[in-house]
Order: sequence, then C-alpha cells, then structure tokens
Amino acid sequence: MSFAEVLAGLPEVDHLSGIELTGPDGEIVQVENKPGSQGSVKVYHYLLEKYGTLDRAAAEAGLILYSEHTMDARAHPGKHPNVDRLLAIVADGRPWLGKMRDANS
Repeated sequence: MSFAEVLAGLPEVDHLSGIELTGPDGEIVQVENKPGSQGSVKVYHYLLEKYGTLDRAAAEAGLILYSEHTMDARAHPGKHPNVDRLLAIVADGRPWLGKMRDANS
C-alpha cells in the first residue's frame, strides 16, 4: 500500500495545528499541520492515539505506515526527519512523548 493510500485511511486531523514531540533527552520537536508535513501529523496522531507514546512498537507500526518513504529514508538519512525519528526509536528503544495542539486554541 502506498503512503497516499495509507493516509486516506487515517483519521482526519484538521482540528490540530500540529503535534509537539518530546524526546528522551528533553528535546522538543514541532510537527506542524501544514503542506509538507500534514501526512506526518496524520501518522503521528494515529500512533499516539493507538499507543499513547512513541515507543518501539509504535515506531515499528509507523514505519509500515510511511510505506515507500521508509525505504527512501533508509537510503537517504536526513531526507525524511519524521521517519528518521521513528527509525531512531526502533534502534535505541527510547520512547518519545507527544501532545496534540488544537487548532482552535
């Protein structure tokens, strides 16, 4: 299944302005709900709703959802930072936390 097909099956995230991720060392990353990262907001939203945190199991599921982008990220590190983050979680096992940001607040 292609990434576009995966996205079509995920819940809508129009109610979100983005997702704030907090890494295991306290780093904070914003994934904005804007062109170029809307798909990542959908994937991360789904994973956080299902798993509660971005742990190894969630990251492995996310890599499947990213479909062809996962292969491209492995071939070209740095090209897909939102996929790279999941690859790192799988590799080191340290989870990230996520917080949804409501578009209306």
